Amino acid sequence: MHSIHPFARFTLVVSLLALSSLSVAILFPVHSWSRSSSSSAAIDLDGKAVDPLKAAAGKVVVLIFVRTDCPISNRYAPAIQRIIEKYARSEDAGAGNSGKVAFWLVYPDKAETAAMIRKHDTEYGYKISALRDTEHALVRESQVKITPEAAVFDASARLVYHGRIDNWYVDFGRARSAATTHELDDAIQAALGGKVPPVRTTDAVGCYISDLE
Repeated sequence: MHSIHPFARFTLVVSLLALSSLSVAILFPVHSWSRSSSSSAAIDLDGKAVDPLKAAAGKVVVLIFVRTDCPISNRYAPAIQRIIEKYARSEDAGAGNSGKVAFWLVYPDKAETAAMIRKHDTEYGYKISALRDTEHALVRESQVKITPEAAVFDASARLVYHGRIDNWYVDFGRARSAATTHELDDAIQAALGGKVPPVRTTDAVGCYISDLE
């Protein structure tokens, strides 16, 4: 009976292990995660794919999630427009910040057609671009759960804030006479200054996106 030389035995074991690893790799391939080119894509009202984080590269991006049939979302329309107008005016946006913030309205309800959204935007006086997030790509990217809810991305496309616009609503059906904190505005100001917002996330009050089919 011949014995196997220790070195030959070692070589055999290594070869078997390599073969086993190859088999496992074939059966169970390992995928490295990376943000796909379409991970934040929604569609505009003309049916074209839009990734707002790429379309406004180098700017602070603000996504405001709304629905046509959400009462609180609709009541926030004037406040949303005031914020948008503020950053469109150089005297209010701050020195050198005019035009450095890009806003989009995002509609996550796939049942809301482009025609319905156009009608809604006209009725509530919205004059900014609207996106249909039918696959909830922007919902996931922004980590939002409610309408109305906002997400702020800095100039490097990093999510720095998501949550309520302000604290006007305490709960569904309960509102203050006026908001006393303004988290969205604070987050935009921080992002424009290259800083982390004082508050990174808050709970919004409104209609649950998870209720949508």
